[in-house]
Amino acid sequence: MAIVRESGERATMAKTLLLVVPVSWAGLWTAPLTEIAPDLDVRVHGRDEFDPQSIDYALTFRPPPGFLKTLPNLKAVFSLGAGVDGILADPDYPRHVPLVRFVDRTLSSEMAQYCVLHVLMHHRMQRFFDRAQAERKWRQALLPKRAAQTRVGILGLGEIGTLAAERLRDIGFAVAGWSHARKNVRGVESFAGEAELGAFLSRTDILICLLPLTPDTRGILNAKLFAQLPKDAFVINVARGGHLVEDDLIAAIDSGHLSGATLDVFNTEPLPETSPLWTHPKITVTPHIAAISEPRVAAQYVADRIARVERGEPLDNIVDPARGY
Repeated sequence: MAIVRESGERATMAKTLLLVVPVSWAGLWTAPLTEIAPDLDVRVHGRDEFDPQSIDYALTFRPPPGFLKTLPNLKAVFSLGAGVDGILADPDYPRHVPLVRFVDRTLSSEMAQYCVLHVLMHHRMQRFFDRAQAERKWRQALLPKRAAQTRVGILGLGEIGTLAAERLRDIGFAVAGWSHARKNVRGVESFAGEAELGAFLSRTDILICLLPLTPDTRGILNAKLFAQLPKDAFVINVARGGHLVEDDLIAAIDSGHLSGATLDVFNTEPLPETSPLWTHPKITVTPHIAAISEPRVAAQYVADRIARVERGEPLDNIVDPARGY
């Protein structure tokens, strides 16, 4: 059981948080958690002994299937990232326990920066000039379109998608977003629902995927979707590898229908050395670094919300397991 701490005449039972991550990573979070919340008893799954009944909270990203249901007194589960698909992939997740996703404005801003960077790299033909430099060739070229003529489409207008849309809008691109429900973002055209997906795709020259990974969105970046994009469209995936059918992407690029892609997330990570994505001349690969959660910020976020629960206050950013976000 969690240890008892005494202060004057008051005696309180310390709350216990179980960190469920690879043991080699645990120190990234245990150190700031111990400093920020000294009254929180932090245990590491796979390293420390603990009584399952003593665990009040869990902090994790991809727990072993069936594990969380073995903790009968959980009050909340916190995700270490913005995505919660690694947790909801467990069919035995205890659905009565609130699942809280990590929301951090800095993380969202970094994701938006990545999107802007790679939209501009494609729009400004940077890879063309990289090849020219490697060949020591002075190749001046006119940009095929102005920013205002280049139509960027964002799949998923949540917090990150909205921020990316606003940044791209502000530097002159024609931006639209597609989401489950209609959104109202100034200067950004909104498409909603399955019935409007085709119209959204047909007006999109650069497609950015920022969707949550759910059963409905898994594999959405496939041959059928690519065929609905205009010829020479470009694809950027910074959401989850499970959104993309990688063979369909390569086929669409090799056929000449798509002009290329930037990928930060993959079905298998680390990306295997044998993957053709590494060497494809029209695909840019980055190793899931569009944005990385800052451990101290995550620790403060979790500590603040544990304090809310203990004060009897409602939690924010709770995931709806039925929707997956």
